[in-house]
Amino acid sequence: MNIVCLDLEGVLVPEIWIAFSEASGIPELRRTTRDEPDYDKLMKFRLNILREHGLGLKDIQRTIATIDPMPGAKEFLDTLRSETQVLILSDTFTQFASPLMKKLGWPAIFCNELEVGKDGMITGYRIRVPQSKLTTVKALQSIGFETIASGDSFNDLGMIQASKAGFLFRSTEQIRKDYPEYPACETYEELLSLIRGAL
Repeated sequence: MNIVCLDLEGVLVPEIWIAFSEASGIPELRRTTRDEPDYDKLMKFRLNILREHGLGLKDIQRTIATIDPMPGAKEFLDTLRSETQVLILSDTFTQFASPLMKKLGWPAIFCNELEVGKDGMITGYRIRVPQSKLTTVKALQSIGFETIASGDSFNDLGMIQASKAGFLFRSTEQIRKDYPEYPACETYEELLSLIRGAL
């Protein structure tokens, strides 16, 4: 029994923090898991910047409302979901993901949760489990699933390495160079073909 585990940002939708960096004019917020392997360090850095600028959840959600899935992402996902089970594993937050899931046709997603104060300021975050993508893939395997995984960033490597097949999608040159054993592709047609070959 197969299940395909996909990253969200950079694979199906644009990077939320990059979009917010552009909307807010704060270049430091462009930093993502492609640049910083330590997610906890990255999030603390982001929250400090938000506090410095007095920006809260609603400010980010306004930007998210303007984000559309990448061209072809919904069609790719619809096709894939008609052929096998699919689960999106993301380090984003439910407060960010919901409007994007609506635009993608409500696929299943496991992600994290923001802690928000009464004033709308983000005070912290709750990670579902440590190394959530890898931990989830291992849990799926423990209940009889064979996993196929794809993502673009450092935080996707664990689930890719632990799966029966793993693919890099629109990843960085450095990650592709450091992990040549994983097929890398740029289009949904290529990714669909690689996944079908692994099913």
